[in-house]
Amino acid sequence: MDRSNTGEAKVSDKGAFDLSFGLGGKTAVVTGGASGIGAAIASTFVAKGARVGIVDVNSEGAMKMAEALGPACAAFACNVSAQQSVTACVDEVISRFGRVDVLVNNAGVVMLGSAEELGVEAWEATMSVNLLGTFLMSQAVGRHMLEAGKGKIINIASQAASVALRGHAAYCASKAGVLGLTRVLAYEWAGRGVNVNAISPTVVMTDLGRKAWEGPRGEEMKALIPTGRFAEPEEIAAAALFLASAASDMINGADLLVDGGYTIQ
Repeated sequence: MDRSNTGEAKVSDKGAFDLSFGLGGKTAVVTGGASGIGAAIASTFVAKGARVGIVDVNSEGAMKMAEALGPACAAFACNVSAQQSVTACVDEVISRFGRVDVLVNNAGVVMLGSAEELGVEAWEATMSVNLLGTFLMSQAVGRHMLEAGKGKIINIASQAASVALRGHAAYCASKAGVLGLTRVLAYEWAGRGVNVNAISPTVVMTDLGRKAWEGPRGEEMKALIPTGRFAEPEEIAAAALFLASAASDMINGADLLVDGGYTIQ
């Protein structure tokens, strides 16, 4: 059987792994998949042969994205910060696809404010989506993966998990929590076939990223990045593809920084 696009590691006669990064036959779930980084990841996964469940609180946006990406996709409405919604969503995904091989926890919010002025509502909303949402989705999908004895979970963290950013108290704390959760899940589940890793991007040029970082503020930020630019959504999607593929089977509990070197300073 030709497994060149199945995503399964294959050793050739020369002992080299198959590096096609194929996801044929795999089912992936991407939260926050209606736009931005999530949409880029969903599109990349479909291009590499996966079926993709696009999960988003914006049900209309999820449906439009699923339609745009074709019959390999389906849309699922979900509030990742609400356990009942997550349970119902995951049950629906399993009913539709039968299993989940890859989960990308991408859904997130950013609420900015100085530490002395940031309100409790903004703090709680950030933690609910970014951290609690990642936990609830990982737990619900992880149970199915553990039963199957295999799976990949990819959590979208941020450079803000590793360094301080002014006005980002809640965001930095939530993403640092995502890294802590990633390591615990990786430690508990890898021996049962489920690898868990994180990706930490710098500013990404989504529609929201462009608006938030246009003008002098953006130029000042880019000057602090050794590569001199922000990331494109497709670059984050490429990192997610690697972690979703069999080529990354020995990577577990890692935080893959896609930040142009911002955090090495």
